[in-house]
Amino acid sequence: MSVAASPGAPEHPLKPDPAATASHPPIYGVLFLLSLSVLINYVDRSNLSIAAPLLQDELGISASQLGTLLSAFFWPYALMQIPAGWLVDRVDVKWVFAAGFFLWTAATGVTAILHGFTALLIIRIVLGIGESVAFPSYGKVLGAHFKEANRGFANAMIMAGLALGPAFGMLVGGAAVARFGWRPFFLALGFAGLIWLPLWMIWMPARRRNDTKTTACKSGYLDIFCHRSAWGTCIGQSAINYFLYFLVTWLPFYLVRARHLSLIQMARAGALVFFMSAISATVTGKLSDRWILEGASITRVRKGFMLAGHVGIGILFCLTVLASGWIFYVMLALTGVFLGMSMCNSWAIPQILAGPRMVGRWVGVQNFIGNLSGAVAPVLTGFLLDRTGSFYWPFIISAVVAWIGGVGWYFVVGPLEEVEWESFRPIRRATALPTPGASTP
Repeated sequence: MSVAASPGAPEHPLKPDPAATASHPPIYGVLFLLSLSVLINYVDRSNLSIAAPLLQDELGISASQLGTLLSAFFWPYALMQIPAGWLVDRVDVKWVFAAGFFLWTAATGVTAILHGFTALLIIRIVLGIGESVAFPSYGKVLGAHFKEANRGFANAMIMAGLALGPAFGMLVGGAAVARFGWRPFFLALGFAGLIWLPLWMIWMPARRRNDTKTTACKSGYLDIFCHRSAWGTCIGQSAINYFLYFLVTWLPFYLVRARHLSLIQMARAGALVFFMSAISATVTGKLSDRWILEGASITRVRKGFMLAGHVGIGILFCLTVLASGWIFYVMLALTGVFLGMSMCNSWAIPQILAGPRMVGRWVGVQNFIGNLSGAVAPVLTGFLLDRTGSFYWPFIISAVVAWIGGVGWYFVVGPLEEVEWESFRPIRRATALPTPGASTP
C-alpha cells in the first residue's frame, strides 16, 4: 500500500489495526450519548445567536461588535484542537471528554448571570476551551469502536445531532427567549446539560491496559502535515465550518432583521434548515454505508457525497438570498438537505486515513485549521453588514467557499486508505529528492 497516491490511482483495501477493531465491538449506547452530546454542544455554541437581536439592544453594540462576540467562542476552540487531539490519543477519552463537557455546560449556565460585553466575551472563550475536546473525542471513539462499513451511519448520527442542536435551539430557544427572555434560557440549558454526564460515566467503557499498545505511534503532527490528503481534509473542513458557522451565528439575526420575521417565525424557519440537515445526514450516511457494503468504491462514495453536498449548498446560498415568498422557505429547506449531505462523511474520511492510533491528532489538525476559517465567518459577516447594510455578499462568499471545499475533498484528498505511518515517517525523513517511480505525499 502506498502512503499517498493521485486521485485516479487504484484503491487498496483498508487495513485497520486488529487490536483496535477486535477488542472493541460497536457500542450503540455510547453512539446515542455522543449524538446527544453534539446536540447539546451546538445548542450551547449557537444560543448566543438566538439572543443576538435582544443582546444587541441590551448592550447597545454595533453589528461588528456583535460579530466579535459571536466569534469569541471559535478562536480558543480552534487553537485548542491540536492539544485536544494529542490528549485523546494519550489519555483515556472517557475522562478527557467528561472534563470538557462539564466545563462547557457550566460556562453556558454561568452566562445567564453575567452583564457587560467583556464578561460575555470571557465566558465565550471558556466555552470554546471546554468544547475543544469534542470532535477529537468523537473521532477517537468511532475510529476505535466502529468498522469502516458502519462509520457512515455512525458519523451521520453525530452530524444529525449537530444539525438538531441549532434546530432545537432555534425552535425551542426562540420561543423561550420570546416568552421568558434570554437569561432563563441560558440558565436552564447549562444545568439541564449536566444530566448527560452521569450516563457517560456509566456507559462509556474505560480504556483497557493493553490499549496503550494501540495508541503508541512514533509519528506526530509533522507527519500529518506532510501528507497531501491532510491538506485536502483541512481545505474541506474549512469550507464546512465557514458556511456552517455563518448559518449558526447569523441566520437568526438575518431572519429577524433582513426578512422581518418575528421571533416565533424565525424559530420555525431556522429550525427547518437544521431539521432537514439532520434527516439528510442520516439518510446519506446510511446510503454511503450500503453502497460500500454492496461493493462500491469507498473513495468514490465518501468523496462523491462530499463534492455533491458542497456544490449543492453553494448553489442554494445564491438562490436563497434572492428568493422571496414561499420559494424562500423551499430554498431554506433545500439548503438544509445539502448541508447534511456536505457534512455526513467529513469525519469518516479522516478516521479511514489516520487509523485508530492517529485519529485524535488528525481530527485535531483538521478541526484546528477548519475552525480558523469558521471563526472568520461571524466577524466578516458583521463587517460586511455594517458596510453594505445587506446580507447579499455574506451569502455569495459562503457559496464560493463551499465550492472551494468541494475541490479540496474530491481532488486534493487522495484514495481513502489508512496511512502506513511506520513506513511513511522514515520515507519523509530519509528522502531528500523523490526517486523515479516513488509515490509522493
